[in-house]
Amino acid sequence: MKHLWKKWSVVAILGVALTACGTSNTGGGDGGETYSVGATQIVEHPSLDAAYEGFKQALEDAGLQVVYDFNSAQNDQSNNATIASNLVSKDVDLIFANSTPSAQSALQATKDIPIVFTSVTDPVAGELVTSMDEPGDNITGVVDLHPDSIKFTVDFMEQYFPNSTVGLVYNAGEANSVAQIELVEQAMEGTSLTMVTRSVATSAEVQQATASLVGEVDAFYIVTDNTAVSALEAIVQIANNEQIPLFVGEPDSLAKGGFATFGIDYFSIGYRSGEMAVEVLQGEKTTADIPVEYPQDMQLIINKDAAEAQGVEWNDAWDDEAELLETE
Repeated sequence: MKHLWKKWSVVAILGVALTACGTSNTGGGDGGETYSVGATQIVEHPSLDAAYEGFKQALEDAGLQVVYDFNSAQNDQSNNATIASNLVSKDVDLIFANSTPSAQSALQATKDIPIVFTSVTDPVAGELVTSMDEPGDNITGVVDLHPDSIKFTVDFMEQYFPNSTVGLVYNAGEANSVAQIELVEQAMEGTSLTMVTRSVATSAEVQQATASLVGEVDAFYIVTDNTAVSALEAIVQIANNEQIPLFVGEPDSLAKGGFATFGIDYFSIGYRSGEMAVEVLQGEKTTADIPVEYPQDMQLIINKDAAEAQGVEWNDAWDDEAELLETE
């Protein structure tokens, strides 16, 4: 598990800034066909933004000329259907769906335009694909949850924070979040850990839900729930003020103040999705020919500054077990 990645810096994790909303053109070649790609994303936050940048980088590296039509639903579920319908009416060559709700709306809107997704936790439970190996007629992609990440996170808690009550805040309307909460519950079976959950519907509810857990929990665990992550600053503030360690589901949340994660690189899964899109756009394969993939790499990453801010007593073993986030 050790030293799979180079040490992180905030700049490296956050990546390149998100391309402004609306249509944008990125060259990648000096001639030939120009492709239109519609991008739909549930909300702007560093993980999803990095995945989008990785996707675009893959198409650029392949030499494709692409016009992008980027759309953010601003974490409003009702906007997803409108975005998807608009992209279908524009008859784009391919849709890049960056999140579970974005992919669900895109698939409801078209069975003809190829869809490549990422930042989806469980595409089978989300009814996007029939199976990982046989995704369907017009959709495939890369998930954002390594099969062992939640188990490893729970095992880490059990080893270093035994007998803890862990608080989780999530949006029960997000299929990917429900799937992760169930995995956390399964991973905790037979351990000394217990879990307490709070469900929210909007980002505005996250702070109050988190505050309601104070006095009841010994740690927070925020999985890759788009609603909770979009309001992570409020959770970090409570964790710091109340000296409660904050476990998170991905490295970008570490840069915003999380303590520890077994995380993946969102730029990388976006890039791999982009490689799939290249094959589809160039006619080398159809989406039905490309199995859904899990991320390849995972690593324990710890934000040492967050550990101090949240009153975590440092264990020297972590110097060897983890990659340490460098915040300065």
